Amino acid sequence: MSTITTINPATEKEIHTYDVMTEKQATDRLEACHAAFLKWRELSHQDRGAYLKKIGQKLRDNANELAALMTNETGKLLSDGHIEIELCAAICDYTAQNGPAMLADEERTHGPDCKRGLISYQPLGVIYSIQPWNFPIYQPVRVLASNLMAGNGCVLKHASICTGSGLRLRELCIEAGLPEDLFQVLVIDHATSDKLIAHSIVRGVTMTGSDEAGRHIGAVAAKALKKTVLELGSNDAYLVLEDADIETAVKFSVMGRLYNNGETCVSAKRFIVTDKVYDAFVESFVAHMQKINMGDPTDKKTQLGPLSSQEQFEMVKEQVDASVAKGAKILCGGEVPDRTGAYYPATVLADLAPGMPAYDDEIFGPVASIIRAKNDEDAMRLANESRYGLGGGIFSKDEERAVKLARDHFDTGMIRINSFGAVDPNMPFGGVKDSGYGREHGGFGMKEFVNAKSIFLP
Repeated sequence: MSTITTINPATEKEIHTYDVMTEKQATDRLEACHAAFLKWRELSHQDRGAYLKKIGQKLRDNANELAALMTNETGKLLSDGHIEIELCAAICDYTAQNGPAMLADEERTHGPDCKRGLISYQPLGVIYSIQPWNFPIYQPVRVLASNLMAGNGCVLKHASICTGSGLRLRELCIEAGLPEDLFQVLVIDHATSDKLIAHSIVRGVTMTGSDEAGRHIGAVAAKALKKTVLELGSNDAYLVLEDADIETAVKFSVMGRLYNNGETCVSAKRFIVTDKVYDAFVESFVAHMQKINMGDPTDKKTQLGPLSSQEQFEMVKEQVDASVAKGAKILCGGEVPDRTGAYYPATVLADLAPGMPAYDDEIFGPVASIIRAKNDEDAMRLANESRYGLGGGIFSKDEERAVKLARDHFDTGMIRINSFGAVDPNMPFGGVKDSGYGREHGGFGMKEFVNAKSIFLP
């Protein structure tokens, strides 16, 4: 029997070893989830919401334990772990409060004589959730909350490096009163995962990860005629326009690049700076990045912890080295410290061009790519040239103009103006182009995996 061993990326010490399930064991869990779903679907939205409120409170009650577990498994700052748990609890509360109205039957009319019609949002069944490691509790919870409210069951395949977080989440849900089989966590390999996608019990698949992984999951699901929601990362551009307030731009750019150790889909990654303010922004931005305190993620003074694994460290290092080999210039960072752990310093790259990983691809770590633009129009063009389209940002003193650019021209799913943030339960989350499709949060996630059923009355 094969196993998975989790490793603390800060200390390189082993945490725990887990047995990988056989295909039969995984299928048994799938079938148990379906059986639980058949009973769960009979509950009212209000009754489902009561369970979600209890799960949210259970998360808050165990915030210290969960934050420590996530730090041990992925290296995220302990403070970021606490923020993540509160976000998860807020998602549960939001879904419980707003779900019943959003999923309520809608009355409509049909035909020339306006006969009565009804639209009912009915659950589909078991939803298969494939999630990454960068937010070990949030990633599963955002899928779980919306689908529990919709009346579905949920089966989670979590990233192997945070197996403990996924299993502990399930335990807490059960402690909160959720039926034991309704939410399953599978410790399986990719081959078994592909077989589960094709299983007749699975009625939908949602996945967060790289665009390469998304293409594979999407193809396997499409072959089995399963609907998917795919959130596939990005290379988010933050535009520093000619009238930007430099202090504001630098403050949120540093925050946006280093949040969660730079391992966030909606991190600020490309900084497209207009020629007029280029020198002022770069000088201040580099100065701030040089002062970042990298170290033990459990220390309150630490601003940047290790990357999530040695594998992730090697990937980031390779992307930076390849960019430099093609002509990129390191303005700060880029030198790997001689210490135990998957630590990579806050790094700023300039003189970038197409064909470099730092220009074309997503670097999932604390590496900022600065790209010079001739003017505001050129900055918008460069931002949209990316194959990705998840998030982005605009720094400008003219808020009305920035909103117009964001609404009418920025080809992404989410745009921040003069600020940075990751997600909010009340706003839709998702992207376009190679960043995937489908939406979560803001009520949209609750309707991704339902049967919008039309009932025609005489």
